[in-house]
Amino acid sequence: MLLKHKHVSRVRLAQLTGLSTTTITNLVTDLLNQGVVTEQGVEKPEQRRVGRPRMALRLAPGARHAVGVHIGVSKVRVAVTDLHARCLNFLSLTRIGEKSSSQVLNETAALIKKAIAQSGVQAKHVLGVGVGASGLVNPYTGVNVFAPNLKWRDVPIRERLAGSLGLPVCVDNNVRAMALGEALFGVGQDVRALAFVYARNGVGAGFALDGQLYRGSAAGAGEIGHMTLIPEGGEPCRCGNTGCLETLVSEPTIVRLAEELAQQNQGGILATQLEQGQGTSIERIFEAARAGDTPTRDMLDARACYMGIAMANLVNILNPELIVLGGFFAQGQDLLLPVVKTTMRQRAFARLGENVRLQATSFGQQAGVVGAAALALSNFFYEQSDHASEVTT
Repeated sequence: MLLKHKHVSRVRLAQLTGLSTTTITNLVTDLLNQGVVTEQGVEKPEQRRVGRPRMALRLAPGARHAVGVHIGVSKVRVAVTDLHARCLNFLSLTRIGEKSSSQVLNETAALIKKAIAQSGVQAKHVLGVGVGASGLVNPYTGVNVFAPNLKWRDVPIRERLAGSLGLPVCVDNNVRAMALGEALFGVGQDVRALAFVYARNGVGAGFALDGQLYRGSAAGAGEIGHMTLIPEGGEPCRCGNTGCLETLVSEPTIVRLAEELAQQNQGGILATQLEQGQGTSIERIFEAARAGDTPTRDMLDARACYMGIAMANLVNILNPELIVLGGFFAQGQDLLLPVVKTTMRQRAFARLGENVRLQATSFGQQAGVVGAAALALSNFFYEQSDHASEVTT
């Protein structure tokens, strides 16, 4: 309640939680003694109708910390955060696709220790580590069951990191973690049904309902990248099927199509950007489109249209209030989001799409580590869920 309401009195907390004022007073006294909560000013006049001013309580965001780890397809990112999931520092490990899972996890453990040391926080105040990992993840065992883009199978992430660090560790799919990050700390704080869609080497989604993650019966909810959009004659996908959304809108697909366009017009804007421009290939492709390269813009519009169709399907199934897009859709939001939004609203059933907000992530490239930190903060501080005891062993 203190996370949600920010600045609230003991009396109001009792009303919000349904607990007695005596219980609230005892709990708050304990939290004050631990330095987790502070008294700061008085409750705002509009929050009370009559009576004397009430002392207001706030979380002390720097009282405890968490570590967020985002294991992507090509890079591991690590950040130490406060209780509001604000990053205190940020480190990364690159080219992980060339290494074994054991090597990646050993180097990740070393990077976490380095991040904690560099952040200057007290080790005893680190609540735990949250890991958002690419692929199919079992959040109850902490095992990465299958990550086709990393070629990982049955990798016990939680066990290996917890053993190396001596800290509690929780693990979930990286995009689900991003959804939780937005629900707890970002644009989805007051949203009942949120979908986070991330596109990079693959495409995945995470769902948060009333601030809680929805994982599905086998923790496989959100694999929209393997939604079939072209049933006949589609490109083969790494999952073994053909015509998946991932084959149409992933970053490797866009780069390949752009390189084909550049070959067709070797003196054009796109070819020049790919040869001489700054940044990654996808960033240079976006710059060519912004500079007025019509074939590039048309190609991106077609990719955005496919994503819009997928978002319409998502609206029809989940009916979210908010869809947040991350990955390269956030990088190129000025080029991609208008087409995604228009297509979604045209194709969703009975105008359902017109009431859905669609926007880029509020955390930019830190969405992964913020989401992973949100896993740790939720499990080991705010919610202390039923399987919190499992994830510490």
